[in-house]
Amino acid sequence: MSSVLYDAPGPRARRRMLIFSVLGTAVVALLVLFAVLRLKENGVFSARQWEPFTDPGIQRLLFKALWATVKAALVAIALALVLGVLLAAGRLSDHAWVRTPATMFIEFFRAVPLVLLILFLFLGFSDELAFIGRIFGSSGQGAFGPLVVGLMLYNGSVLAEVFRSGVAAVPRGQAEAAYALGMRKNQVMRMILVPQATRIMLPAIVSQCVVALKDTALGFIISYEELLRQGRLIYTNFGNIVPTLFVIAAIYIIMCMALSGLASYLERRLRQRGSRVVALDPAAEMGGGGSAVGEPAELVR
Repeated sequence: MSSVLYDAPGPRARRRMLIFSVLGTAVVALLVLFAVLRLKENGVFSARQWEPFTDPGIQRLLFKALWATVKAALVAIALALVLGVLLAAGRLSDHAWVRTPATMFIEFFRAVPLVLLILFLFLGFSDELAFIGRIFGSSGQGAFGPLVVGLMLYNGSVLAEVFRSGVAAVPRGQAEAAYALGMRKNQVMRMILVPQATRIMLPAIVSQCVVALKDTALGFIISYEELLRQGRLIYTNFGNIVPTLFVIAAIYIIMCMALSGLASYLERRLRQRGSRVVALDPAAEMGGGGSAVGEPAELVR
């Protein structure tokens, strides 16, 4: 039995949709043109405004800031993934003494504004968290640890809910069949639920990783030497605030697009692996030997 979610648009509806699309595109194009003209009037596109970025010293400064941003993001994402797995396992536990603290931890750090969390960690625990910067060779003068831990706590709590919902999205019959075969809960989770849930969770995981990458810009408020703070040094000295913001934004966009492209590649690989089926022996299917139902002849890997 099939269900119809909406009626296919007729000729008049398609014509109205086309008109609205053209009008919307024209409005956006006019807004972009207006913005470009205003920027041109203010001299933003003059060679003098962009000349600082041809200086080798400025380029080295930007590359150093880029590496500081990427390093903070990679460490925070790795720790957040580990924390998310642990919290999700606690949230899915059958024991209330494990499930309740995990739930309270997740809800608390999801509700706390990230900027306040980073400030609190920096003002109250910068000395205690300085060892994280020493481990990863950061020159952030004690700001690396609070930034990474703040990102880890917030994104780890969000990822815990992503993992929990991904496992819950797998049809219940999968786990029930595994339990019927005598498998233990950790075996069911590791061998049945998690492999199937990974394909469901991957887009949300990558989306949260992109959020963590962009949130490294909050290191600006605690003097971490990331892209935004180093960009401020550039436009403060040269007075080219709009070109500097364009350059910083372009770097962030390229990094996020690269991360999204990697996620799309992984998703395609997982989909290809999930679409492979068990090939059946043709002779068995035709009744020329073997069982009447047919036995698997080869497992395509």
